[in-house]
Amino acid sequence: MRLTKTALQQKMKIICNTSILSEAASNVQKAVMTKTAMPILEGILFTTTDHGLKLTGYDLEIGIETVIEADIIEEGSVILNAKTFCDIIRHIPYDKVIFETDDKLQCKIYCGDIEYYMSGINPKDYPELPVIVNGKDIEVSQKVLKDMIKKTIFSVAVNDVRVIHKGIKFEIRPGEIRLVAIDSHRIAIRKEFINYNGEELSFVVPSKTMGETMKLIPDDDKFVKIGLGRRHILFEINGYTIISRLLEGEFMKYESIIPQNFNTVVRIKTKELIDSIERVSLIITDRFKAPLKMEFEENEIRMSTTTALGTANDKLEASIDGNDIEIGIQSRYILDALRASEEDEVMINMVNPLSPVCIVPTTGDSFLYLILPVRLT
Repeated sequence: MRLTKTALQQKMKIICNTSILSEAASNVQKAVMTKTAMPILEGILFTTTDHGLKLTGYDLEIGIETVIEADIIEEGSVILNAKTFCDIIRHIPYDKVIFETDDKLQCKIYCGDIEYYMSGINPKDYPELPVIVNGKDIEVSQKVLKDMIKKTIFSVAVNDVRVIHKGIKFEIRPGEIRLVAIDSHRIAIRKEFINYNGEELSFVVPSKTMGETMKLIPDDDKFVKIGLGRRHILFEINGYTIISRLLEGEFMKYESIIPQNFNTVVRIKTKELIDSIERVSLIITDRFKAPLKMEFEENEIRMSTTTALGTANDKLEASIDGNDIEIGIQSRYILDALRASEEDEVMINMVNPLSPVCIVPTTGDSFLYLILPVRLT
């Protein structure tokens, strides 16, 4: 896969469908810098092509590009401030909108009695998007990739000094794709079948790229085309091209953290557990924090917590095999994992009060959520 930069001109005139232009500009805007000393990176690059109007946003880490249908009256190119342009187009009530630039890069946007004038920026200094040459090509179901991102991205590290953990790790091998996200308290792993017979691949994509990619994936049975280079990755989705740098560094060897044998195995209805944790957690706030105490014994889970706001208790039935155990855990982390599982029932596997808690499906190994407990006082 290769991205090429069209020869740029300044003067142009085009007519576009307003809603299509607004949607495309809003999506491309997500790759545009804000509050930067470089105004050129706060803008969207508009370029006429043989196929219509190309819109490009690029913040030097992630680029988003798309081409929409347009009536090209005069060919050219210009950069316009992304936020202002998107605000203008979003408020235009007409089906069609015209915008044109003159030799001084003054842009007129108009339809009916509405007129706006914006100062454009010369596109000649706009940075070129990275190029992937002789990369690895992979195809993944849109539904599968969107679901896997959604169910791991919440575990990506935010404040970790190791930048590599601020992304999602892809592990691709024949017949399998695995996504892994890690922060200092938890791990999220999703695994799915993939029709792939090439060499094993491992790379880490920034969470921002994954978040914007997820938003652009429609809910249908088509495929996402992925081009993997040495330092960059490219996604082709529903008429959009997303290109991003890869994160570099040594990702945590997470396999060594996952317990292989457990002393306590719990089978529980997921929604019932979520509801119970939510009830007990009502007195836990950002200001008044405390761990959730969970006691597993005699086929019953008892939960409680105490903060400056008060005390809450609840219990529910569960199938428990093995040793009785009492653990402390952050309620938000276990709720994130349970909601992401989207299973009617899950297994909660534990070794002892200070070892990682593992949430897995009752059958198969399509996901694993690992949460580090907290010491109770």
